[in-house]
Amino acid sequence: MSWRPDTYTGWGRALSATGEIARPERLSALEALEAAPACGRRRSYGDACLNGEGRMVDMSRLDRVLSFEDGVLHAEAGLRLGEIMRLFAPRGWMPTVVPGTGYATVGGAIAMDVHGKNHTEGTFGCHVEEITLTQNGKRMVTTPGSDLFGATVGGLGQTGIITSAKIRMTSLEGRSMYVHERRMENWDEFIAELASSEAPYVVGWIDATARGSALGRGVLEEARPVDKNPPPVKGTKSVPVDAPGFALSKPVVRVFNAAYFRRVPSIGRKVTRSFGDFFFPLDRVQDWNKLYGKKGFHQFQCVVPDNNTPALRDMLELIAGSGLASPLAVLKRLSDRSAGMMSFPMEGLTLAVDFPASKAAEALIARLEDMTLDAGGRIYLAKDALSAAATIDAMYPNRAAWTAEAAKADPDGALETDLTRRLELRRT
Repeated sequence: MSWRPDTYTGWGRALSATGEIARPERLSALEALEAAPACGRRRSYGDACLNGEGRMVDMSRLDRVLSFEDGVLHAEAGLRLGEIMRLFAPRGWMPTVVPGTGYATVGGAIAMDVHGKNHTEGTFGCHVEEITLTQNGKRMVTTPGSDLFGATVGGLGQTGIITSAKIRMTSLEGRSMYVHERRMENWDEFIAELASSEAPYVVGWIDATARGSALGRGVLEEARPVDKNPPPVKGTKSVPVDAPGFALSKPVVRVFNAAYFRRVPSIGRKVTRSFGDFFFPLDRVQDWNKLYGKKGFHQFQCVVPDNNTPALRDMLELIAGSGLASPLAVLKRLSDRSAGMMSFPMEGLTLAVDFPASKAAEALIARLEDMTLDAGGRIYLAKDALSAAATIDAMYPNRAAWTAEAAKADPDGALETDLTRRLELRRT
């Protein structure tokens, strides 16, 4: 197995790294490599999947289904969640929790302990029954309840390279998703409806440019599986080149957001969608990150506890006043069900907003992070590219315990990435 030089980025493309990358196709080839951090499809937005000071192992070719029995899938770490959906949804099964992209891999979903649109089911890691790791060429198996498992789930790949996992799948009660879309006219209505919804899958698009009495307006989607044939699968589109700077200018984004809000009738509408279209809507546009231009973008995602939701409204007001937000902004509920020491979710509301990369966006995100800290919330490390070590320390109370477990697994720090160095997560 050879190492080849490359320059690569995360999904946000605002940060990059140059170093050698290996792409093993067999576990034996992986175990023969010198210790280095691993990545999947690099769908983390910031620098979690970058190692500018050394090598990186690309796990995307280790993507085999190893077995499926009694609802438990055993798969290699590089297998995409969208591929699992494609293979198993027709057979009546799907991963219990999936993020907003099907390009996330099994290993990445564990390392970031991703969450989905069904907050009552907790995070991806809550449904993992076994993880196999490679630590300095040696195989290690860990299961829920152990310190190693707790440090691996949401652990940013610092306890060893995840090579495979056994995942408890969910039995599907239908062949498609029945989606009820409703306009939310303002922040208060949005928050009330999110709190009272009893649908198994709930997500909100929010207009991060609306101000005044329309602040917080958006579209709430409530969905459940239904035994109907899905509509024909829509073809994918692609963004072949980096978009020019004016493509996401303030006037353009405001016009787009207003039109997107009004696409849903005032009385709402009910539609049937395929599983892929509902769970992974942005995957229909290949390389959509190029819409932000060659400088890339940053995403700010925080969660704020229920008793401090007014702070989230203040953040949205600041974002709307800045004129920097893109059309991609999401509001969801999260539960406190998670499986890792460094898992992101807590009981409350999460807001995610994309910003084209610029100095102004960096300054705005810094203010938003301060507001999140003051509100007792936290920042999602899978999306972060800008936070400081002290900020994250204050947000993640189990960091020291996680660091100790990571040090046992990787005493020489061979698995450190640009993110762990920037945030000093491995310091004792």
